[in-house]
Amino acid sequence: MRLTPDPFSTALKRFWGYPAFRPRQEEIVRALAAGRDVCVVMPTGGGKSLCYQLPAVVAQGRTAVVISPLIALMQDQVAQLRQMGIPAVFLNSAVTESDQREVKRKAAGGEYRLIYVSPERAVMESTTEWLKTVPLSFFAIDEAHCISEWGHDFRPEYRQLSKLRAIFSQQPIAAFTASATRQVRHDIVEQLRLKNPLKSVSSFRRENLRYIVKRCQGDMQERLLLEAVSRVKSGNVIVYSPTIARVGEVIDLLADREIAAIAYHGQMDAATRRTNQEKWMTEEVRILVGTIAFGLGINKPNVRAVIRLGLPDSLEQFYQEAGRAGRDGLPADCYLFWEKRDNGLRGHFIRQIADPQERARAWARYHAMQKFITSGECRQQLICEHFGENATSQKCGACDNCAGPASWPNATVPDANELGTRRAGYSTGLTFSSLPTPPPLINEELREFLREWRRKVAREKMIAAFVVLHDTTLEELCRRKPHNMDELRTVPGIGEKKCEMYGQSILELFVRFDKGERASPEWRAKPSSATGATRELLLCGHTFEEVARIRGRKISSVIALTADLIEKGQLGFNKEWVPHDHEQWIRQACKRLGTEWMKPVKEAVPPEVSYDAIRLVFAQIRREKNVAENAA
Repeated sequence: MRLTPDPFSTALKRFWGYPAFRPRQEEIVRALAAGRDVCVVMPTGGGKSLCYQLPAVVAQGRTAVVISPLIALMQDQVAQLRQMGIPAVFLNSAVTESDQREVKRKAAGGEYRLIYVSPERAVMESTTEWLKTVPLSFFAIDEAHCISEWGHDFRPEYRQLSKLRAIFSQQPIAAFTASATRQVRHDIVEQLRLKNPLKSVSSFRRENLRYIVKRCQGDMQERLLLEAVSRVKSGNVIVYSPTIARVGEVIDLLADREIAAIAYHGQMDAATRRTNQEKWMTEEVRILVGTIAFGLGINKPNVRAVIRLGLPDSLEQFYQEAGRAGRDGLPADCYLFWEKRDNGLRGHFIRQIADPQERARAWARYHAMQKFITSGECRQQLICEHFGENATSQKCGACDNCAGPASWPNATVPDANELGTRRAGYSTGLTFSSLPTPPPLINEELREFLREWRRKVAREKMIAAFVVLHDTTLEELCRRKPHNMDELRTVPGIGEKKCEMYGQSILELFVRFDKGERASPEWRAKPSSATGATRELLLCGHTFEEVARIRGRKISSVIALTADLIEKGQLGFNKEWVPHDHEQWIRQACKRLGTEWMKPVKEAVPPEVSYDAIRLVFAQIRREKNVAENAA
């Protein structure tokens, strides 16, 4: 008797190029395809999107509506699906009226397997009326924790999604999130009116991640940041900054030590954010410094470190940020460097919240975060406990509380030469226990050659490089080195459509590589000098305010950098920067009080004299002293 091929396994191999499901995926896919509601909590990088994309593909002639909060995320997912040969489309403000009419016409005919819309658009009366004409399979709601007021990222527009059940009572609803406590999960089910849903909650324990929490004083945060970055030899790094201004300061700090980094925050225009994200994804620039605006939908497997500066709003937020590390299952470090003043700032903002219930929820998140950073218990267990998971008694053996702090938290700042040397070797300072064995080493030259080809293809097609082929697929190609199309089809991540589109080109790449062809050595970005850029602008006659605006920095940061240049003799002191009488008052005070501390001098001069002026005059006095000592 001949067995009928399983449609889900067949589609998984045909479109995604995967031979098997990842944990929990199959149960979710089959439940949703059978018409059952589902509520899924799966860690970042666990494969949530496939759980709704695959049943949508199998439901021929019908369309799944995916509700997603970010335009960029919609566009990336649709681009990926189309590259795989799956008909998908998005509707948002970037789509013209004429194109929208065409999309709606095709959707009514069942031509798309997936349609992506924002939560705001999903609940518009015009949208729900149009969807009544579409042969629907189900609704999938991404980032579903946003529907709960107890969630760390509550968005009022998500609350309105409850009307979908009333309007489309026959279609199943699937809710997906990476971080939801037991209370938030209950709220998701209640708000969306899910009927006897399959509840799939994966473990919150990420065995390959090492959590390191350190309270900082003085310049310790910058020193630890530099050391953490220097320890990553390959792969990517994300630095999360508490403010946009701090993003620029961190990039300058790294640049002055010859480390290239790129920015990402909400005040950048969409095109620049997109370009910077792509440079980071392709590892043209390996370090990205951003605010919480960066991260949703990012699927980069080889992030070796996530560094959070300052306290996040909640433990859920920290877990989401940290979860972007080590998606390839290999060891990765997740750092939280905080200062005592972070607590005061958080408390100040919470006290400004007018609504008593919202304020109570904010204090609850604050206290949960305090427990995490001050406790001496295993960090993995603390996270599991927070999310309502019955944590095992086994300690992770790798976090700072289990294994002890790394050997370098009080290290001095390494200089540029030392950093360059250290980047040649990766050392965490601690030994991981029970971590996955790294896969066989790959030929780095071959990987760079394949990446260069991928970048060229992406530019030609005007799509993101990871949409062409994912990093994990490139690395599998390096390991397997296929010689023909049959061998190429066995590489995970290369489905039929991609094999058809790129197969011959990929096989030719291996032939060219064997003949000695290599990637261009100049493709990685070089760090720009923050010091040099500021110096040049000042020498051109720009004011501190203009330099700050041009470079996207705080004025105080520009002045601090200027003072450093003056003291080192790399920039002359401009008399126009400080009024003459202010300079004289400062110099007189310095004769009595010295130049070690600014506060005593500030108290000794008239109140109109600013700290910025004192900083600049201090630098000039120190420079004059150095010159005199060297002359003697």
